[in-house]
Amino acid sequence: MAITAATAKPRGPMALKDWGQLLLLGAIWGGSFFFARIAVSELPPLVLVLFRVAIAAIALHLYLGLRGPSFRLALPHAGLFFLLALTNNVVPFSLIFAGQTELGAGVASVLNSTTPFWTLILANALTSDEKLSWNKLAGIALGIAGTAVMIGPGLLAGLGGPVWAKFALIGASLSYAVALMIARRFKGVPSPVIATGQLTVSTIIMIPVVLFAYGPAGLFSASPPVWAAVLALALLSTAFAYILYFNLVASAGATNASLVTLIVPVSAILLGLLFLGERLELFELGGMALIAFGLVTIDGRLFGRR
Repeated sequence: MAITAATAKPRGPMALKDWGQLLLLGAIWGGSFFFARIAVSELPPLVLVLFRVAIAAIALHLYLGLRGPSFRLALPHAGLFFLLALTNNVVPFSLIFAGQTELGAGVASVLNSTTPFWTLILANALTSDEKLSWNKLAGIALGIAGTAVMIGPGLLAGLGGPVWAKFALIGASLSYAVALMIARRFKGVPSPVIATGQLTVSTIIMIPVVLFAYGPAGLFSASPPVWAAVLALALLSTAFAYILYFNLVASAGATNASLVTLIVPVSAILLGLLFLGERLELFELGGMALIAFGLVTIDGRLFGRR
């Protein structure tokens, strides 16, 4: 059954507010690859998933307690939250962290940037207001090509990783695309409540999984730098980021929200430039230009919609 939007009219170009949220979200999630790379050096992927969702859920419950709205708004949607938690947190986080134990950040970013492609296919099949168009196809192709160009030699050097790790990242992208379709169903539910609900259910799912796999011993034995990375991953790249994410899904649509995965590699390279003293190469500038061109092509501002 198709997921019916509030209106059957196709969505127009994103508003400036949506563009701002998209760019900010891309910047925040770009940092998540850096934080995760530090954390998986000492924490097993499933343990890291638990800490990420649990700390973020606690932070968001405190946020709702202080500023509202009430978490009771989430209770009628318990079944839907279970599906969202699986597809947007438990499955993709586990696959990404497992893949990052073997793959470099460049390869992971490129594989993760295929999310808009899968989202476009699902949105075309399941929705009435996000249908396939030449603008979207061309824009996503440009975005993926730009990501590959931006990674450049580093991508080629990292392609020797195991096949299972690459499929893990592709699987995470597919899971995110399914989650975007589910997120559209939360009509009228405030973004902080959706974010808190999915992370709470994710925590409930992950506690028995981690205890069964590893037991309670040694779960909190990581070094201070790893805990700092876990906190940044949970509070900034999860709790705050998901409020932005669900607000963007509600205002700009699933396909437009999925474009954030094209911005994430740009953010990762710029963060390296600003904070790690890394150089910005010419091919990286070219890749960023392709991604920007792809974004405005999908949005329909630069060319007429077809």
